[in-house]
Amino acid sequence: MTDCQRYTERRESRRPPGEPIDTRRYEVVESTDDKATRAFVETHHYSASYPAARFRFHLYELAELVGVAVFSHPANDAVITNVFPGEATAGAELGRFVLQDRVPGNGETWFLGRCFAKLRGRIRGVVSFSDPTPRTTVHGATIFPGHLGIIYQAFNGRYLGRSKADTLRLLPDGSVFSNRAAGKIARGERGWRYAAALLERWGAAPLIDGDDALAWLRRWRPLLTRPLRHPGNHRYSWSLVDERPTYGPRRAYPKARAS
Repeated sequence: MTDCQRYTERRESRRPPGEPIDTRRYEVVESTDDKATRAFVETHHYSASYPAARFRFHLYELAELVGVAVFSHPANDAVITNVFPGEATAGAELGRFVLQDRVPGNGETWFLGRCFAKLRGRIRGVVSFSDPTPRTTVHGATIFPGHLGIIYQAFNGRYLGRSKADTLRLLPDGSVFSNRAAGKIARGERGWRYAAALLERWGAAPLIDGDDALAWLRRWRPLLTRPLRHPGNHRYSWSLVDERPTYGPRRAYPKARAS
């Protein structure tokens, strides 16, 4: 499919490609309001999760918030430094990009272009990922059909191939219980309570201070999550300076298979 994939309250919808946007109705504003940005992402994005935000941009239609772009610091610095050598802070990951289904089809590229313009001169480049692997609930309902990054292709992203294959752990609603969340619990790192609550929501006994967190995790994670073998996300990058990313030659964009 080449139409524009959207999510409103985690429900998928699509807009026709090339559908014009009346830019007089819209405004892009950089925000420092992490709480409002998080609330929008967790309400509408299929993952219902929020990354480690560095830059936040809001899309308003006549003063109503209808889209959010979050540029984040990845869990692994190499996500940035493999593409833009140097300090990881020289680049950012487009960690979340969410538009409500009411925004016309060309809204993605218009919004993304305005965000990049505001970031130019502040970072060297941006890396983003598209996840092609569908997610289902434990009962088989599809909550995410997967996507190839068609919007990134339309915005002339440089395709870098796939990220490393991995095995994900899915909660009953199809959302991912990440290795990062598991690590926070096991090591008692900042955010462990939020991570533990993801399992507690589905029936795990409450994890409290003084408990053996690793034993708790080893008990409840296998009971409440299921494995999904994932072949790796598609990777894209954009340079915000004259130089080009150094991660190999340009590759052909992935395309949907004919049905």
